[in-house]
Amino acid sequence: MSFGHYIEVGKMDELGRMDSPMHRLDARVKTLTTIAFIVTVMSFSRYEVAALMPFFIYPFTLMAVGRIPPGYIVRKLLIASPFALAVGIFNPMLDQRVMGSLGSHDISGGWMSFASIVIRFSLTVSAALTLVACTGIHRLCAGLERMGLPRVFAVQLCLLYRYLFVIVDEALRMRRGVEMRSMGRRTLRFSTYVSLIGHLLLRAMDRAQRVYQAMVSRGFAGQFRVMRPTVVRWNDVAFMVGWAVFFAAARVWDIPTAIGNLLVGGVA
Repeated sequence: MSFGHYIEVGKMDELGRMDSPMHRLDARVKTLTTIAFIVTVMSFSRYEVAALMPFFIYPFTLMAVGRIPPGYIVRKLLIASPFALAVGIFNPMLDQRVMGSLGSHDISGGWMSFASIVIRFSLTVSAALTLVACTGIHRLCAGLERMGLPRVFAVQLCLLYRYLFVIVDEALRMRRGVEMRSMGRRTLRFSTYVSLIGHLLLRAMDRAQRVYQAMVSRGFAGQFRVMRPTVVRWNDVAFMVGWAVFFAAARVWDIPTAIGNLLVGGVA
């Protein structure tokens, strides 16, 4: 099974072509809202855990309204999770100050910061993936260009997304070919890897030239042509303003603690 098939890059394109209230929103509005969401989440201190929980409402709402399968987003999170785990894996050993308790067990600051890193990673990456799935890479890059991103960078971002995994599949095919000719040896010499990288560069340049010629023959002139151009309407503004108010409220007030105190007070 190829790497491109494993990460289901084609599935993201399929989801981006769906029609739902979330897909019909303007790409610029969704991008600005997601950026505000990411900035707000990352503004919390490293020991905040409970206060981050209300922010899961945003990606879950996008997935529900946009009909994005949650399992698809979860699989992408699992693929990228080793990076988040590597960032905070040593925190419990480096920071052993007691910051709280769970029953009879003390919770150190290292475990709190580690949990905060994992939660913020899950929130930001899931929001970014859902944004692409609810917009489509072409409409997203076109929206970024209309927001002021230089056209050359927007085009490069789109092409990088479209053809990165083609190059990865090419590298895997080259590796399999070398392994089939290596008489059963599982490890390859360093010089072999150097040769593979050189040949991969040449094949990537050749593939890029063929792809570019095919795009030009189909009318590509260095700019995006979106089949469903969107304009900012009142529901787009309501979407952005409504979520901005929610982000600000969740940032200023600790909603889980307030709800917990209310419930405890009601029971008492």
